[in-house]
Formats: sequence, structure tokens, C-alpha cells
Amino acid sequence: MTPLLTDRTALTLHRARATALFLQEEAVFEVQDRLSEVNKTFTDARIVTGFPQVWQPYQTIPDAETLDLQPESLDLVVHAMALHWANDPVGQLVQCRRALRPDGLFLGLLFGGQTLHELRAALAQAEAEVTGGLSPRVLPMAEIRDLGGLLQRAGFALPVADSFAKTVLYRDAAHLMRDLRAMGEGNALHARLRRPTSRAVFDRAAQIYAQSFATAEGLIPATFEIITLTGWAPHETQQKPLRPGSAISRLEDALKVATKPS
Repeated sequence: MTPLLTDRTALTLHRARATALFLQEEAVFEVQDRLSEVNKTFTDARIVTGFPQVWQPYQTIPDAETLDLQPESLDLVVHAMALHWANDPVGQLVQCRRALRPDGLFLGLLFGGQTLHELRAALAQAEAEVTGGLSPRVLPMAEIRDLGGLLQRAGFALPVADSFAKTVLYRDAAHLMRDLRAMGEGNALHARLRRPTSRAVFDRAAQIYAQSFATAEGLIPATFEIITLTGWAPHETQQKPLRPGSAISRLEDALKVATKPS
């Protein structure tokens, strides 16, 4: 049996406490941009997300192991910034594929392998120096070169995987780790340590981070790589996805969702 990657109970608790959702909001803008470049109107859409408040007023479902989706019931499924926590990412993609009608569109957004590479390096070196070993601290994330293959395995046509990176500057490592908790992206690994970590590990990690990566102004950068997956449910008159470009219409217009007046 494949070991579990994610402790779903811990993940749910972390998300419930989240207050800093700027990267989730970035995903909304990215989807808006992508849909503005597709010559198609979507009328039956679902957003798979751990943060439904970000996607209001659209119809959302939780990123549970078994998704609440009916076969061939939708023309658009967006898996929004949750696939990196999936214990079975291929299974999630397969469920999304089955929920699409022919020529339906899938968009998936998730953190990629370059995410937090600075923090991972600093923590690994610090823990090795202080304790002589390593423990799971930062979620292992897929590389973009592997994700296109997952789309094909799930049965999508015209699979495309591309990425962009956002760099956020922080005062120090403690500031970054507090922000990760505020994002709901704290350590929810099933194999994580269940006892407190020595303060010496974090203090040494902060030193390494600053020495290795600090800017001239003394701030530390944190890289967040966001990978976007695009795939279509096969159809004989398949259209080809266009390159992402500048948004020219609102997401509400693309999904034909009526918003309530304030």
C-alpha cells in the first residue's frame, strides 16, 4: 500500500485558520486570463478547492479524495491550488476527466517543484548540522516535466503544462514561516515529526537562509512556482488551446455566472 503523503485532518485545520490568501487569489486571476483566450462559453463549471471563499460566487466542491462530480456533467473543471496536497494526484485528474463532457476543458493549478527551494535548502542543511538527520518538513512537489505525462495518463487530449514564478520578500525566515501558516500551507505531511523541533534548528536555518539568499536590502526571497495544467476531454472536432495572454473579460462573463447586486 502506498504511504499517505498528506494528513487530511491537519490540512483541514490549517486551511480553517488561513488568513493570507493572496496566492489563491492569484489563481483566480490566472484562470480568468486563460479562459479569456478560449473561444468557448462555459455553462456548467465546478471549482475544486480548499478555499471556497476565494471563488465566490462560483460553484465549488472540496478537494476530497473522492470528488463530488458526476460523469459527463460539466464543460469546465478547475482544480485550484490543491492538487499538490493530493494523496492520489492521478486519481484526482481521472475524476475530473470523467466529469467532463466531450470537448470539456480542465484547468489545474498547483505549486511546482521550485516552490520554497530556498527554505527547503536552509532547513535541510540546518537540521543535518544540528541533529545529524533529516525529517519531512516541506511538501515534495512535482516537476513540470512530469505533470504533462500525468494529464495523458488521466486521458486528457492536448495536454499542456506551463508555469510562472512569484517571488515574495520577507523580513526573515520566521516571517516567512508565519506567512505559510497564514496561507494554510503549513506542514500537513503525514510523515511529519509529531514532536516540537529544537529552536536551534530554526535559528540555524534562519542564519543559512539569510547568508545564502538575502537581498542587498537584507530581505529574504521566497519563490512560489505555480504550474498550470490544461487538458481537454477528447472530441472529434477538438479545438486547440491558445497561449495565455492578457485578460480581456471577467471570469463571471466566461462562466456566465450571475452575481448578486451589493
